[in-house]
Amino acid sequence: MTALHDAPTALERLDRQPYTYVRRELVEPDWRRFPGWAHVTEAQWRDAQWQRVNCVKNVKQLRKVAGDLLTDKFYDDLAADQSSFATMSMLIPPQMVNTMAVDAPLTPDAFTEAFLADPVRRYMLPVASDRDPRWPSHPHSQRDSLHEAEMWVVEGLTHRYPTKVLAEMVSTCPQYCGHCTRMDLVGNSTPLIDKHKLSLKPVDRQDQMIEYLKKTPGVRDVVVSGGDVANVPWPQLESFLMRLLDIETVRDVRLATKALAGLPQHWLQPRVVEGLERVARTASRRGVNLAIHTHVNHAQSVTPLVAEAARTALEVGVRDVRNQGVLMRGVNASPDDLLDLCFALQGEANILPYYFYMCDMIPNAEHWRVSVWEAQELQHSIMGYLPGYATPRIVCDVPYVGKRWVHQLEEYDRELGISYWTKNYRTGIELEDPEALNRRYPYYDPISTLGEAGRKWWADQS
Repeated sequence: MTALHDAPTALERLDRQPYTYVRRELVEPDWRRFPGWAHVTEAQWRDAQWQRVNCVKNVKQLRKVAGDLLTDKFYDDLAADQSSFATMSMLIPPQMVNTMAVDAPLTPDAFTEAFLADPVRRYMLPVASDRDPRWPSHPHSQRDSLHEAEMWVVEGLTHRYPTKVLAEMVSTCPQYCGHCTRMDLVGNSTPLIDKHKLSLKPVDRQDQMIEYLKKTPGVRDVVVSGGDVANVPWPQLESFLMRLLDIETVRDVRLATKALAGLPQHWLQPRVVEGLERVARTASRRGVNLAIHTHVNHAQSVTPLVAEAARTALEVGVRDVRNQGVLMRGVNASPDDLLDLCFALQGEANILPYYFYMCDMIPNAEHWRVSVWEAQELQHSIMGYLPGYATPRIVCDVPYVGKRWVHQLEEYDRELGISYWTKNYRTGIELEDPEALNRRYPYYDPISTLGEAGRKWWADQS
């Protein structure tokens, strides 16, 4: 029997756990550490228009901000990526740049090393040396990897699930993520990708969306997205939302905006807050659930301004603010990183951890993607630490199938990295397909995660 005085202390018991929770209060990093922002005032920093005007859009502008803190080696690496690999044009608000390398020494070599290793930089500002040198793209990667455009019932309105639709209001965002699943449509063209374009005028596209929803009472849930709804002029967005709320069969409305994290200043503007309150109160009166879905991938991005924007939305009547992150190697694909992010969201910003998607199979994304078995292990590792309602599900968005929990596969060939999935409903393009519910749909692990035999098999296929 262990003597009482030999029993472990509370601290020792915590140290024996795979993960130790330590509350960390949010801090806004000091933007003045960047030479180009040395004289920027707090009032300027909180101004949404200042943030938009001062976005980093190219290598030259990054040099103006970071100056000699970054060495030529980094700038050359970035330029090489922009010319040969990038599927998204560069657009990063100061708010997001400021969450990169927050504690790095302010000497060029040390800062550059920290900047290269930074998880936020890795997905917002990819460089050529990040990419997988053998398999930058999977042989089955596609521009529209989820085939959303195939399921448009009118331009920009994807009817993929029986009771839910996705309304793409705009093809731009306040910031562009390197791993964007809609890289075929969103943002400016790059040397690698000539983007598709929305052809209808916004008012005509929105009219068609509303008319479709009026005549399709089986749809009860509308995700209003893009792009990012923060790039829709507020009067236009409010008008569309009010028209949605007039449709009796619509019971859930979700606003998709990474800008809550990347440009929280937008959601703190008085005209936006006042308009959001009008929409939220109308939704409440009509018994409709109004939520904001944002996209945060690392705890560094959760700052006091982000928390203020989320709490303001809740205070004016939005029912929930939820996070849909993307699981990415080098960014958050470890239990500690995922749990740190979830506790920052849930405990400090009142943002509910909801989903982590496996990174979609778009071109040049292999260095970010993780295998299904790795995702399964991560789901197992994060269980039991967070409240059940705030424990995120890790999901695989399987082409033509939809979101599936990572343990829901039917069969898994680990050697070749091919998993097989089934579905329980038809999309609009499969209504006449008698085999849609019996077919097995494949999904592919990154080839770099396979053993020697698997890698050789794929090399032979290519």
